[in-house]
Amino acid sequence: MCGRYASTLPPEMMVELFKLLKTIEVVPRYNIAPTQPIVAIWEEEARREPHFARWGLVPGWVKDPREFPLLVNARAESMADKPAFRDPLKHGRCIVPASGYYEWHTGPDKKKQPYYITRADGQPMALAGLYARWMGPNGEEIDSVATITVPTNAQLSAIHDRMPAILVDEAGQDAWLNVREVRAKEAAQLALPLPDGVLKFHPVSTRVNSARDDDPGLIEEVAVEEPAPAVSRPKKVAGGQMDLF
Repeated sequence: MCGRYASTLPPEMMVELFKLLKTIEVVPRYNIAPTQPIVAIWEEEARREPHFARWGLVPGWVKDPREFPLLVNARAESMADKPAFRDPLKHGRCIVPASGYYEWHTGPDKKKQPYYITRADGQPMALAGLYARWMGPNGEEIDSVATITVPTNAQLSAIHDRMPAILVDEAGQDAWLNVREVRAKEAAQLALPLPDGVLKFHPVSTRVNSARDDDPGLIEEVAVEEPAPAVSRPKKVAGGQMDLF
């Protein structure tokens, strides 16, 4: 899964890269965790704008968000079949801008070493996501997001068996956000693992384990005692989200 990421894009760069109609005031974040507010981009009435949303999707049909499980990620292979994700895949596709994301590798001693993963060309990431708007009985609203994950590629398989679905080109981003003309089945084909070599990774401090830490030092490379994970062929992962979702 993808459970932590960093987003350090200046607002003006976000506007230019994602062709936004307005800016949004944000500060650099180095350790974004589930349930926190994040920036997500989606289209409403053909207007592409950034929004703040909760990371952890709450479908519109939920009666009480406080009693609903946290849906941080949606598996690309099953999202079209899960009640929580079916409608967002049709009408609520979004992009989550990121600079990189974290994943944990479990070593032979069972210790978990975090790695920071970025694009090899240094460009920002566009994580494919789904959003929903929950309306409460007293008029309250919650916009929420789940990021999409796919099976990992060979390069990253030694670290983890899942990776975020990352839209690397402008055409893919346009199609993903175009819920008016691009149907869910077509859009789902855009959520694929990246080819080997598009991403790079390095070990980082275990301070990232605490969501209270949020500073540039978290993404800096550190020396570790264990050898770097070897590249191997990805393993097939059985199962998925619970049937309810």
